[in-house]
Amino acid sequence: MCGICGIIGDHEQRSIQPMLRRLVHRGPDDEGVYHRSGVTLGARRLQVIDPVGGHQPIGNETGTVWAVMNGEIYNYRELRKELELKGHRLSTQCDTEVLVHLYEDEGFDAFRRLRGMFAIALWDHERRRAWLVRDRLGIKPLYYTIRQGDAGGDTSVVFSSEIPSLLEAMPDWRLRLESIAEYLTHLYIPGPDTIIAGVHQLHPGQAMKISDGRIELVHYYHLEQEMNGSATWTLHQAADKVSRVFEDAVQSHLVSDVPLGLFLSGGLDSASLLAIMAKVQTAPIRTFTIGYDHPSDQSFNELAPARLLANHFHTIHSEMVLKPNASSLITNVVAGMGEPFADLSALPTYLISEVARQSVTVALSGIGGDELFGGYPRYLGLRAAAQYQHFPLALRKHMAKWSAYLNERGTGRDHTARLKRFFRDGHLPLQEQYRRWTTFIPDEWDGSLWGEALEAMFISDRPVGPVDLFFGQWPSSDPTNRAMGVDLRSYLHDDLLRMGDRMSMVHSLELRVPFCDHHLVAAALQVPPNVRFAGWQLKGLMRKMLEGFLPPHILKAPKQGFMVPMARWLREDLHEMVHDLLSEDAIKQRGYVKPSYVQWLLKEHHNGRRNFSDQLYALMVLELWHRGIQTPSSDQHTLEAVP
Repeated sequence: MCGICGIIGDHEQRSIQPMLRRLVHRGPDDEGVYHRSGVTLGARRLQVIDPVGGHQPIGNETGTVWAVMNGEIYNYRELRKELELKGHRLSTQCDTEVLVHLYEDEGFDAFRRLRGMFAIALWDHERRRAWLVRDRLGIKPLYYTIRQGDAGGDTSVVFSSEIPSLLEAMPDWRLRLESIAEYLTHLYIPGPDTIIAGVHQLHPGQAMKISDGRIELVHYYHLEQEMNGSATWTLHQAADKVSRVFEDAVQSHLVSDVPLGLFLSGGLDSASLLAIMAKVQTAPIRTFTIGYDHPSDQSFNELAPARLLANHFHTIHSEMVLKPNASSLITNVVAGMGEPFADLSALPTYLISEVARQSVTVALSGIGGDELFGGYPRYLGLRAAAQYQHFPLALRKHMAKWSAYLNERGTGRDHTARLKRFFRDGHLPLQEQYRRWTTFIPDEWDGSLWGEALEAMFISDRPVGPVDLFFGQWPSSDPTNRAMGVDLRSYLHDDLLRMGDRMSMVHSLELRVPFCDHHLVAAALQVPPNVRFAGWQLKGLMRKMLEGFLPPHILKAPKQGFMVPMARWLREDLHEMVHDLLSEDAIKQRGYVKPSYVQWLLKEHHNGRRNFSDQLYALMVLELWHRGIQTPSSDQHTLEAVP
């Protein structure tokens, strides 16, 4: 695992060291730089595979191909044997060296052979060609900016694993204001754009070819191609076929030369990973769980079911009952993300990563299980909404008005809030319903929304988002398949995987996500919706797959998100902080939203009529990010508020 950065094209090399300094947390164990005319590659390394020999950048026997990589190639041992049979001489046991030799033989097709999570920069000296490559699901990040040469000079590309590092080579950067509206709508900024104008991400499954100043983007993997028509499997057939692929995926993710563990909750995703780990390895498994002790927060607590699982599988279990300083925690998370990001699951992920890093270097996570196997209540909600569409429109409009009388509780399983959303939007088309369920500008707000900085940018009150782009494009007529397709093409990599990467790497912890193995994705996407939700259950297929492996209590447990009690925190622990960050003066200074909108959110939330913790937290994060944003310099960084 690493942080990588570099410049392709004519440039001054002096930017590389400041860029690398901003990546030390991603790779505290080693640093390396490769420089030749027209290219500089840099890497900070976290030692996981071949700790002694895996220095980066690394080249082939003749020094004609060089690469840096962030991530892991899980099939590198099989590829290594294949290369050695062909006569290649490898000097280390690391996976990145396998990559350069494979490219030497197969060129661009080498990247299609890789199984794993990776962001790669490779330099082909003989052809004067560079490749930037991101893995199929977007597990590992890769940001870039294109610089046009002066007076007709060649174009250069600057890249890095994180935005703050990239900004070290961009002294004149500026905000992309459209991203502010996207962020407040989704709680994250959908790729490929970012909060910084001119800074982009490679799409998942995309590569950039840079040759003689010419740039070409190539997609080597298309997620929707896995939807070549659902297989006609019964529940038993699907459970058997997908189980075998799942076991293979988990086993492949266990390759490591350093201690490895598992984030354990009481949910099916981490429980299923533990069941397979216990089946395929003999060494004791380390598991990690966090929980809360406040009486009002027990609906968020997963200590008891996690402990049950740990005892069942005889793991070396670590749990921590948290009494975090909420304001300090939020500040650390904002700094660690490096960009505005308001998914509340970043907070517990930060905390559990901190706990795990005390005893392991690598941890497995259940990220991706909900998107593949149908774990979100909104998926069942959309299935029910498709049936509800047959009710008379007048009745559905009446129920929409009636829903206003339902109060939300802000607990871990707020069924009233879900029922409220279902009836409130039930008179709308299915695509519009799903858009509303996955965005965060309250439709009840009937005033002007955007402030002076943004109001001229939008004809309507909302930017175009992933549901608008992808719901109708997913190759299926089933609404739940389309909803899951939207999440796989946006929410998974732009929210969950981005969050998992940053919050683990803040603590120099490598996070692995077996559910995002592309072989497992291909198998899971073949499952028909009626099988995936067998018995109208969330993860009906997964529950069938795990019969006999997990205790019945876990198999029957309801969905529990990885959350914090933010609704209560905003009313109690963070009351002073929220009113400071979201004061009328602060809101007016930024000019992003109207002060009246923020005051309405605060009033409705504190009165308990609505749970607006997501919306308020997003605005708090944005203000904290502005107050702590760093101005690049070659030697040191100073905190500077940006108006």
